[in-house]
Order: sequence, then C-alpha cells, then structure tokens
Amino acid sequence: MKFIDGGITAAKGFKASGMHCGIRRNRSKPDLALIFSNVPCSAAAVYTQNLVKGAPLLVTQRNISDGKAQAVICNSGNANTCTADGEEKAEIMCKAAAQELGIKPSDVIVASTGVIGQVLPIEPILNAVPELVTALCEHSSENAARAIMTTDTKIKETAVEFEIDGKPVHIGGIAKGSGMIHPNMATMLSFLTTDAVISPETLSLALHEATQKTFNMISIDGDTSTNDMVTVLANGLAENYEIKADTKYYKIFTEALTALCMELAKKIAGDGEGATKLLVCNVKGAKSENDAQLAAKSVICSALFKAAMFGADANWGRVLCALGYSKADIDIKKVDVAFKSSEGSIEVCKDGAGIKFDETKAKKILSQDEIDVNVTLHDGNFKAAAFGCDLTYDYVKINGDYRT
Repeated sequence: MKFIDGGITAAKGFKASGMHCGIRRNRSKPDLALIFSNVPCSAAAVYTQNLVKGAPLLVTQRNISDGKAQAVICNSGNANTCTADGEEKAEIMCKAAAQELGIKPSDVIVASTGVIGQVLPIEPILNAVPELVTALCEHSSENAARAIMTTDTKIKETAVEFEIDGKPVHIGGIAKGSGMIHPNMATMLSFLTTDAVISPETLSLALHEATQKTFNMISIDGDTSTNDMVTVLANGLAENYEIKADTKYYKIFTEALTALCMELAKKIAGDGEGATKLLVCNVKGAKSENDAQLAAKSVICSALFKAAMFGADANWGRVLCALGYSKADIDIKKVDVAFKSSEGSIEVCKDGAGIKFDETKAKKILSQDEIDVNVTLHDGNFKAAAFGCDLTYDYVKINGDYRT
C-alpha cells in the first residue's frame, strides 16, 4: 500500500467540484461541494450518536438504506440542524443534484456543516447546482475539500493505492473538522471513495472497523457534533476479485481504509481550533484493545494535559491522572510514560512514579508541533492510539463569537 495524490478523485470513475454559492458571506470561501461516480455505487456510512441529529443525516440514512448511492452534495456555513424545514431542505438538495446528474434523488448523500439553528437558504444552492455539475472534474478533489471547510485552516485530503488479486485498487478521501470534535461513530464530516468491488454489507463492516480505530479516537474539545458523518462509495471500476468478509482481501482492504482514515484523523486533530500542536497518545501493553483505547483517549481528552502541552510543560502527573479515571483496567504502579518529538525522547515516569529527567530537554521536546505521549501499561499485548491537540487561548476566542 502507498499514499498517492488525487484525494477524493483518486479512485477510478469519480469526479468532484466545489464553489461559492452564497451561503457564506465571504465570496472567497467556497461553500458547496459535489462528488459524483460515473456508475452506481455500494454505499455505507456511520453517524453521530448525539440525540440531536442534523436533518441531512436523517435524509442520508433513508437514501442509502438500500446500500446504494452515486453522488454526495454538501454545503458549509449552515448545519441545517434544529430547524422546522430542515429535512425538506435536505431533500430539495438531493432532488436538485439528481436532476442535473440524471440519477434518482434517493441515490444522493446530503450533508451540511456550520452554524446550528439557522434556516438554510435553499435558493443559492438551487441556483448553483447546474454550474456545480458542469464543473465536475477528475482532478478537483481540492475544490471539494475546500468547500466543506468551516473553521478549518488546512485542506484535509489523501488517497491510497494497493492491490487486490493483482488489480490496482484506490481509496480516496476528504474531511473537515476543527472544532466540536469528540466523535462517537464518526467525525464531523468525511467523504471516502473507492473503485473496489465490494458489497454494501461488507463495505459497512470495513468502515465501522476503520472508524473505531481512527475517527473515534480523535478529541479536540469534548463536544460530539450534531452533524458527524463518514460516508464511503465503492463503484467497482477496479474490477478486482470481490472483497468478502473474513478473507485475505477483506484484511488488505480494511488495512488500507484504516490507514487512509488514520491520516485524515491526524489532519483533523492537528488542525484543532486554535491549536499549535498535534498530540498523539500511544498506549501499549494493555489487557484488551478496549482498555488501550479508553486509556489513550482519556489522556487526549484531558483539558489539563492539553493545557500543559500548550505550555510545553512535562507535567506527566496529568497523564497518570487521566489514566486513573479512564475506566480502563490498569495497574497504575506498572505505568511508564515518555514524551517524544522530532527533538528526541525523554522518560518521565517509571512504574507509576516520577523519575529524574532534564527539564530543559523536556521543554525542547514539547515545544515542537507534533508530540507523542508514549504510555506502557505492562499488562498485556494490546495497543491503541488517540489523536488530539493542545488547548490554547485562541480556542476560546474562536468559539466566543463563532455565530456572530
């Protein structure tokens, strides 16, 4: 498997576009994206478990209940959530895209992201759809990725290539997310495409497996969004041997999908609102995978730990504190902790107790823009990683006037 260029359009038969339609006041920021497959696709998705769900999620759930889709339309700047006409507006978006593309409205995935509780203006979208369809291109992943951004500061796209039965297969993806990130079965928004031959049922199984190890291991601020969704379309144009569950081909596909989702998850975590550092907590030696995941994410979620990382303070006690309330089955007296970055590595805790270390060296290590927090539990053979960012003054500034 190798990472390649192309993003969402790296897979055969997929096109994308993005443009400014008028939902956002700033005309320099695109706010409407479209992804289209030349042929019908197997489709799968995972959704937020927040009881407050955006109208587009409810419409998408109905549309892909048959495991099929062919297009994705997404607007930014308005979440289309908690409004009386939300589902109606989402369905209108599907119909408009379908009419221009010559497909059924039920074969369109619809998504929205932005401010919650404001009525979505539908006219700008309807006026823009013809141009959006005309602009579809096999090299426009970046345009689509840019159009789904809200407070993001960086475009998030990637793609991988691998082989199934001697046939080259591709998976591409784009994502958005910078704040309101604490997923439960998804991240804010991510759209994935593949040219693999795979059934909707097997595709869903692989997506859930990959999501649990990647998007579900992110936390920026502890808030699970109302519009969290990850979708994947598989059009079969790679003409590979059909991927079926519990086979070597399924393992190859799922490993590639997980690697791609991991890359997107890290991009989201590193672009957290106001963030200056990507934080990765690596836990090994756990009794179970669940224990490893609980421990890693508890550290990443700790506001005190995140603040310490902003200040480049090697306060390892905050790591142990977070492990202690993680609900993972841990013997704290066995825990080792080390910090690592491009400036080297330093051990700060052994067997649950502090050890002597060079504070100046630790400060230098923690002053870099990507920090690994390596935790060894010495209790078993399972491991997990979680992704987050430091907590800065700018996070409050951004969210203090986000709506106004």
